[in-house]
Amino acid sequence: MPWLQISCEVERAALESVEAAFLGTGALSVTLGDAGDAPVLEPGPGETPLWPRVRVTALYEEQVDALPIQALLTGLAGGPDAAGISATVLEDRIWEREWLDQFGPMRFGRRLWVCPGGQDPDDDDAVVVRLDPGLAFGTGTHPTTHLCLEWLDRASLTEAQVVDYGCGSGILAIAAARLGARRVIAVDNDPQALIATRSNAADNDVSVLIETCDPASMPRMAADTLLANILAGPLIELAPRFADALRPGGRLVLSGILESQGPDIVAAYERWFELDQPASRDGWLCLGGTRRPEES
Repeated sequence: MPWLQISCEVERAALESVEAAFLGTGALSVTLGDAGDAPVLEPGPGETPLWPRVRVTALYEEQVDALPIQALLTGLAGGPDAAGISATVLEDRIWEREWLDQFGPMRFGRRLWVCPGGQDPDDDDAVVVRLDPGLAFGTGTHPTTHLCLEWLDRASLTEAQVVDYGCGSGILAIAAARLGARRVIAVDNDPQALIATRSNAADNDVSVLIETCDPASMPRMAADTLLANILAGPLIELAPRFADALRPGGRLVLSGILESQGPDIVAAYERWFELDQPASRDGWLCLGGTRRPEES
């Protein structure tokens, strides 16, 4: 059935009263989004920060009258004026399918492809990772994932031992396995990510090659390659651990780094690694490096 959607933009100080007004008038859901261009990229543990100006969107059953709700919103202290409120009717759809319809085969480098189920690339030499959008982060569309996949496409991974730290959906772990790695350790502190990785690994017939664990359970090993597509703060903290996890000559791949954060990452890792010139895409960096031999 169709739905009524009412949206407005408010300053953060007025958010609580606007959200309460929506819920008090029978909204089935209330969604918050960035009304400006102020992304929240790296909140601290346990923090749930909001943007300075917030777009608030409420969903109602179609028969609800929008006029009293709009009047209530404009009467709130600090709330939106009438011109800033929109009401639209949404036709019902299979929303999961709507997203999948926008997600087609994507090529990364020369031979690596990420494809949703039921779709195939027009490439006889393709190495395919099959992945549908799900609950965990990572479909290849974000610049940081894109950069890591391009790095993997160029790498020599035959019989390699690989760590994917912060595995999300498992896309990098699966790509490494499909490109020849003999063992991949997929690490994440989110149980949902580990579930998604195992499920996606099974869909790609690489379950036997991929082990999942949380950071505390990560096995001690001398990996050939370690990938970490996470945030700059954790990357800096984890530098000694990543150095311990790689054999001399092993390859490191770091992403999730804003261009402005590059110097801090280099400073944290140059003690243990010979670092490459970073690759960039849309303001994000991917930094590779080679583990130096242990000092005698």
